[in-house]
Amino acid sequence: MKPALLDTNFILTCIKQKIDFFEELKFMGFEVIIPDKVIDELKKLKQTSALKLLEKNNFKEIILAEKNTDNSIINYANKNPEILVATLDKELNNKLKNRKIIIRGKKKLEII
Repeated sequence: MKPALLDTNFILTCIKQKIDFFEELKFMGFEVIIPDKVIDELKKLKQTSALKLLEKNNFKEIILAEKNTDNSIINYANKNPEILVATLDKELNNKLKNRKIIIRGKKKLEII
């Protein structure tokens, strides 16, 4: 399975648009990776629906050393060029050299 790292806004947008990203990514052959910083952001934002969804599904949690979530994702992605990053953050998107998973339209996940 290919690794796919998810950031906070990707998870929240998928939930808002009712996209079952766990099922979609699994179907596409991806292992879902979620950084500890993303989980912390979801807790700070009190996103109980997102946290409950994470509890119900299998994913790999990774611990990132840096304080800034975006910088830690960029550094992790640079060290792991095979990883795809699921993000809708334009600034983060521009800094990443890795392939990305985005939401096309309102319901379809797409690799770019």
